[in-house]
Amino acid sequence: MLVMPDVMVTETMAADPTSVYALVSDVTRMGRWSPETRSCRWLGNATGPVEGARFRGTNRHGLLRWSTTCTVTAARSGRRFAFDVDFHGVPIAQWAYDFAPTADGCQVTESWSDRRPAWMRMAAIPTTGVADRASHNRRGMQATLAALRQAAETSGP
Repeated sequence: MLVMPDVMVTETMAADPTSVYALVSDVTRMGRWSPETRSCRWLGNATGPVEGARFRGTNRHGLLRWSTTCTVTAARSGRRFAFDVDFHGVPIAQWAYDFAPTADGCQVTESWSDRRPAWMRMAAIPTTGVADRASHNRRGMQATLAALRQAAETSGP
């Protein structure tokens, strides 16, 4: 089933798509780019981005903190990195990063699809402190891609 994203943000970067993919798909570095994600760590025997690998993401908004479990659903170097998020077995979201080469580097599109059941959308407000998740994520995605662009453009080939 094709899921249409609730939010998509695109940023053009003066960096090779494979290099930017390497930054994004190293989830242990996501806390450097994202204003909400504090850290990620691979679970089980996973050590890197392959389909089916799982990782735990720890997030923070203000004083509130929570963790989710993520499963990589796409790991195609220089093209797409995507993962599903769940909270204690309940589907939360689908995140994806798509990379398209340009004459001077690449275009990166980050997308988010809300997968929460209706009851969880209201229950999540006191846990995360966010009532309008789509608007909140759009701002976070813009900040994430701007930070990622800066890192990609200054890290060299």
